[in-house]
Amino acid sequence: MTKFDIEISEVGPRDGLQSISAIMSTADKKAWIDALVAAGIPEIEVGSFVPATVLPQLADTHQLVEHAKQYKGLSIAVLVPNLRGAQNALKTSPTKMSIPLSVSETHSLRNVKRTHKQMLEEVANIAQFIKSLPVENRPKFEGGLATAFGCTIEGSVSEDKVVSLAVALMEAGCDEVGLSDTTGSGNPAQVQRLIKKVWAAVGKENLSGIHLHNTRGQGLANALAAIEVGITTVDSSMGGIGGCPAAPGASGNIVTEDLVFMLEAMGLRTGINFDKLFEARQILAKALPNEPLYGFTPNAGLPKGFQYAR
Repeated sequence: MTKFDIEISEVGPRDGLQSISAIMSTADKKAWIDALVAAGIPEIEVGSFVPATVLPQLADTHQLVEHAKQYKGLSIAVLVPNLRGAQNALKTSPTKMSIPLSVSETHSLRNVKRTHKQMLEEVANIAQFIKSLPVENRPKFEGGLATAFGCTIEGSVSEDKVVSLAVALMEAGCDEVGLSDTTGSGNPAQVQRLIKKVWAAVGKENLSGIHLHNTRGQGLANALAAIEVGITTVDSSMGGIGGCPAAPGASGNIVTEDLVFMLEAMGLRTGINFDKLFEARQILAKALPNEPLYGFTPNAGLPKGFQYAR
C-alpha cells in the first residue's frame, strides 16, 4: 500500500470488541475486515491471542489473521499477553505483534497478572523466540506502554517511569515501543512532553505510534498534539467502541471516522475513502445492533465541497 502522511491503525476488531459482552460472529468479523481494507485502512489489529476463557470475543483471532493475509500490503496486527500467546500468534505469521506493559504495576497485575520484572522477562523470551524463526516469518515486535498517561487505579503515573520502561523494553528485544493512554487521562501538553522524553531515551525511530482513548473527550486533541510533534501512526476504533476491561471507567477509543475527517480536512493524507469507510460502519452496526456507535462525522456527513488531502 502507498505510504501516506499519517497511518491509521484500526483497533476495533481487538480493542473494540474485547470490551463489549456481545460476541460478533467470525463471518461478520471477516466481512468487517474486508470492508476496512476496501476503505483503505493500512493496518488492522484483528485480535488478541489470549485464552478463550478470558476473552471469548477474540477466540477466533487465528482465523482472522489467516483471512486477512489474502490482502497484500495490509499490516496485520495482533496483541499477545505472554510467551505462550506469542508462540500461538507466530504460528499464523502476523505482520506486527504487540505486548502490553502497564506503567502502573497495579494495572499490570490486573491485566496480565504479572509484575514489571515478570513482563520484561516475557518480552525477552518472546524476542529470543522470534529470532529463532526464519527472517521472513518474523513480525515487528512492539512493546506497548499502557497507562502511560495515568491510571484509574493508581492515579498519576511518573513520566520518568514511562521512559525507563521504554528503555527496558528496547533492551529486552522489542523493535519499537508505543505509548498508550489506556484510561483517557492525558492532555495535549502531556502527550507532547512524554513523546519527546521517550524519543530522547530510545530514539525517534523507535516510537512512531500512539494509542489514545476518548474517555474525557481529549482523544482528537491528543492525537493532533502527537502528530504536531512528529508521530506518524495513530490507533483508532470504528464507532469509538472499546476500552480496557482491567481499568474501571476507561471507555472509548478515538472514533476512526472523526479522526480521518480531521486529518484529511487538515491536508494530511490517510489514503482512506469515506464512502467505503461508512459502508464498513454499516457492517459493524448490523452485526452489533445493540451496541452504541459514536462519531460526529458519520451522523453529520461530509461538508459541502469537502476535498481529500492532496
